[in-house]
Amino acid sequence: MNRRFALKMTAAAALAGTLAACTVEPTTPDIVDIAASNGQFTTLVAAVQAAGLVETLKGDGPFTVFAPTDAAFAALPHGTVDALLADPDALAAILTYHVVPGAVTSDQLVGQRLDVATVNGASVHVNGTNGVTVNNATVTQADIIASNGVIHVIDTVLLP
Repeated sequence: MNRRFALKMTAAAALAGTLAACTVEPTTPDIVDIAASNGQFTTLVAAVQAAGLVETLKGDGPFTVFAPTDAAFAALPHGTVDALLADPDALAAILTYHVVPGAVTSDQLVGQRLDVATVNGASVHVNGTNGVTVNNATVTQADIIASNGVIHVIDTVLLP
């Protein structure tokens, strides 16, 4: 009986070791998953979907996204969001104007004034001398780290 008990315990220990080795560590969500789980980006997420950019922004990156809030989209002239959602090419041009290749955190911007090329080919002006602004938008929350980049929340939709 003792030998049988010892064998069962050895088998149980081996199984526990195998299961421990198979445990998956939690991963950091990607840019799209973070935006989708955050209640202040419902318009942005709908726009990314309508423009066909979900897979791109779920890709390896890294990307820096200046993410306008729902309030920023609501501040656009009446009908603008609906018109953009109906025009995927124009929408993609605007959304990619909010994306910079590479992961740039706010500490890299402090004290800097520079023009940065966006994914759409045009440049945005970043001013990190008194907080951080991008063109006429203010970064209201910086450095939301994603598995494929970083998100900076902005209060205005950037228009190329």
